[in-house]
Amino acid sequence: MTQRDATKMRVDLNVAYHDYNKMLNAHAFLKVQSHELGEDLVQKTFVKMWLYLIKEGKVDKMRAFLFHILKNLIIDEYRKPKALSLDALREKGYEPSVNDTKKLINIIDGQAALRLIQKLPLRYQVLMDMRYGKDLSIKEIAAAKQERENTVTVKLQRGLQKLRVLYRK
Repeated sequence: MTQRDATKMRVDLNVAYHDYNKMLNAHAFLKVQSHELGEDLVQKTFVKMWLYLIKEGKVDKMRAFLFHILKNLIIDEYRKPKALSLDALREKGYEPSVNDTKKLINIIDGQAALRLIQKLPLRYQVLMDMRYGKDLSIKEIAAAKQERENTVTVKLQRGLQKLRVLYRK
C-alpha cells in the first residue's frame, strides 16, 4: 500500500464518518435501546470498515456496507449471553431458593434400587453392582468378566427387568 492509497483511505473514512455517523447512531439506538451501546457499536463499525480497507478491500456503496456491518454487530450483541447481577434480580423481586427435593428423591430411590440388587440372582448382582454401583462401562465389565460386550449388555438388560419388578413391589 502506497502513501497515496493510505491517504485516500483516510479521506474515505473521514467522509463516511461525517456523512453516516448520525444515521448509524440513530439506527443502533433503535435496535439496542441504549445510547452508549449504540455508540460503541457504531465505533466498532468504523473500525471494521477501516480494517477491511487496510486489507485492500473495495467498497462500492459505503452506506450499505456500513449498515451491513452495523447490522451484524447488533445481531452479535443480541446473541451474546447477558450477565445479570444478583442484586438487580433481587430488586425486581426474585429471591433465589434452593429446591433439592427432586435430587433428594432421586438419591433415595437410587439407594433403594442398589439395596434391591442384593435380592437379584447372583449372576445379575455382580454385573449390576459393577455397572451401577461402581459405574464401570460395558467394555470394562466385559474385560473383567472375560465375556463379550453383547453378552454383558443382555445380562444387564435382563437384570434391569428383574430389578424393575422388584422395585414396583
